Amino acid sequence: MKRALPLIVVLISLSFLGLILLQASWLKSLLELREAQLFSKINSASAQVAVDLAKGNGSVPLIKTPKRLGLGRFNTDILNFPKPLTVCERYSRKEVHDKLKNFFDSNDFKNIHFEFAISDGNEYIEMQSNNFETEYYDTVHNKQLFIPIVPESASDLEGISPFEHLIVIVPDFKKQIWGSLRLIIAGGVVFMLVIFAAFFVTLRTLFNQKKLSEIKSDFINNMTHEFKTPIATISLAVDAIKNEKVQNDKEKLAYFTGIIKEENKRMNKHVETILQAALLEKQQLQLHLVDLHIHDTLHHILDNYGLQLDEKNGKVDLRLNAKNNIVQADEVHFTNLISNLIDNAIKYSNDNVHIKITTHSTNKYFVLSVQDNGIGMSKESAKRIFEKFYRAHTGNVHNVKGFGLGMSYVKTVIDAHKGKVKVDSAIGKGTTFTVEVPFSQA
Repeated sequence: MKRALPLIVVLISLSFLGLILLQASWLKSLLELREAQLFSKINSASAQVAVDLAKGNGSVPLIKTPKRLGLGRFNTDILNFPKPLTVCERYSRKEVHDKLKNFFDSNDFKNIHFEFAISDGNEYIEMQSNNFETEYYDTVHNKQLFIPIVPESASDLEGISPFEHLIVIVPDFKKQIWGSLRLIIAGGVVFMLVIFAAFFVTLRTLFNQKKLSEIKSDFINNMTHEFKTPIATISLAVDAIKNEKVQNDKEKLAYFTGIIKEENKRMNKHVETILQAALLEKQQLQLHLVDLHIHDTLHHILDNYGLQLDEKNGKVDLRLNAKNNIVQADEVHFTNLISNLIDNAIKYSNDNVHIKITTHSTNKYFVLSVQDNGIGMSKESAKRIFEKFYRAHTGNVHNVKGFGLGMSYVKTVIDAHKGKVKVDSAIGKGTTFTVEVPFSQA
């Protein structure tokens, strides 16, 4: 797992980078293709408008024009046809604009922005839209189309240059193309975000699995050690009992049988802890709520820790200030919860243990605080202290035993009671656990 995980991270990262490059290449090709298609369709639509302008008649009144005089190089019969009316003589600017817009709309360019103008054969502008002149000189961002307007009367004559031009300008051409692709681009971005999220979840799961594997390995090592010691002690005690001298000495026999009994209780306690963890894993914690006197429970628990406190020259300051110390709680689980907090305070302290246990009550909560002068822990450990199997570093405190289930159990029990638990700690300054339990479970 240790070797495979970095390789998996590299492969996933390369895959994601490859997808980004492919998406970028695909988007670039799509943009170029869309640009060519759009320009071709606009050109085609503009040409249709030019043909329609040459054929039709607008709302502007017709004005008769004199015949063009012959120039001597051509047959005068050919050159004496009447001069066709110009576009501006037959159409208003609004009519030309509407024709262009209608043709663009029919070609699926309903939102396209454009400017236009009509010029004569000498490039003189006869008609133009409002912003045509401004956009005309910006050839970097805009696309320009020059469409000849060939009058029907002159369309069959060879060598005759177009009479007028329709000039169409599409401002910010590429920007408008990007706008036409916004749904496709948005879909691509969403798709990439989904893939990125999937990669992120995969990596996080792999790291969590790796961390869980390491924690469970530590748990198995701790469990092996915890069971190995009492088993070895029981084995030695059994061998001693087999000795005839011990069998004849009632005091020694009672001593060794007492050892066997105590070590057996110790192993049973470990088994109960593991089974309890299994139940918590399945979320099968069932509460039998009763009116529990917390102050009485505290005195009873502290009586059981007298020997451990004496070994470390420890003392406990009780400051029971709660006016109301009766809460609805499961007696077994809540007693174990408090016991775990006190046991933790003793285990993670050097000699001269000093534990302060205080209580007070608010309108809604009973508050219990357990403070020690132990080794404390880092902010990272404080964040993870309620994780299953997690054990904080013990620094210079050795032979700290346990499965790393105590604080996880505390968090589960207090959550089941709809209460709160928080930890405040600093390395070398001790740790304080604060538990809040509501007076009513309603």
